[in-house]
Amino acid sequence: MKTIYGNESFTFGKRSTAVGLGNFDGLHVGHMALVNTLVSEARIHNLKSVIYTFTKHPENILRKNLFTLLLTTVGKRIQLLSETALDSLYFDEFDEEYSRIEPEDFVKQILVDRLGARLIVTGFNYRFGYMGKGDVDLLKALGRKYNFNLIVIPPVKVDNELVSSSAIREYVAKGDMEKVFKLLGRHYSITGEVMDGKRLGRRIGFPTANLHPEDYLIMPRDGVYLTKTLYKGEFYSSLTNIGMNPTFADLSKIKAETHILNFSKDIYRSSIEVFFLVKLRDEIKCKDAQDLSAQIQRDVQVAKEYFGINGF
Repeated sequence: MKTIYGNESFTFGKRSTAVGLGNFDGLHVGHMALVNTLVSEARIHNLKSVIYTFTKHPENILRKNLFTLLLTTVGKRIQLLSETALDSLYFDEFDEEYSRIEPEDFVKQILVDRLGARLIVTGFNYRFGYMGKGDVDLLKALGRKYNFNLIVIPPVKVDNELVSSSAIREYVAKGDMEKVFKLLGRHYSITGEVMDGKRLGRRIGFPTANLHPEDYLIMPRDGVYLTKTLYKGEFYSSLTNIGMNPTFADLSKIKAETHILNFSKDIYRSSIEVFFLVKLRDEIKCKDAQDLSAQIQRDVQVAKEYFGINGF
């Protein structure tokens, strides 16, 4: 898969592509239905498959006073899409100037002239152009005018619930990681560099990897989670606490602290990815370090029993 950015001088062959449209935050099961359709239809019609999306979420440009926390970084989207048979991923830069493009100008100048679209694939609720005035009905009409076909992916439901990035964000915020897994199609994860902390966990017998993910990612609700940690290509069973260390009155910032079971390697300054499987309990304030150590020991025992029965 080739990754292209809008500021690069790159052109596709004239009318040679099938283009998938959307924000693709999370790359959930609905998004993957679109990607799979795009790739298969491109092959049938001898076209190159291209996903066209943005580095920044449009909502975070258009809504000044309300920031949407995201499910995936640009890097994670690249990784997930590179695991498909997609030919190209095209990132454009959404800014205030871009937001003023009229719907037909977007179709003619970007989809047809720049991307060479012969086929468009998008979701049923896709909006485009200035003030979101463009919809799939307009896209269908413009397809007749500019000679491209349109495939609209119908709503995708899991357990009779519409799959959407906003719904998944709500479940992540609630800590319902089992529901997140169903809608996302994989375990939710955060990636970051292991940073030096106060080493409080090591002092009470449970060293933790202190993770600093990107500030714009949504974090699971405060609590302790059963997790899997990916380090240098290998998965390790782990426990992860999301919260502010109330026992030690460290209320400065929400933290992600992971204790990897039966693990003694020094991983400071290394990159790890933590996958959230299920919430074990809410965060609690213990009386003292000894009380906290006893609680973590109970958590570790539950984790060992869980991972002894359940695969990843």
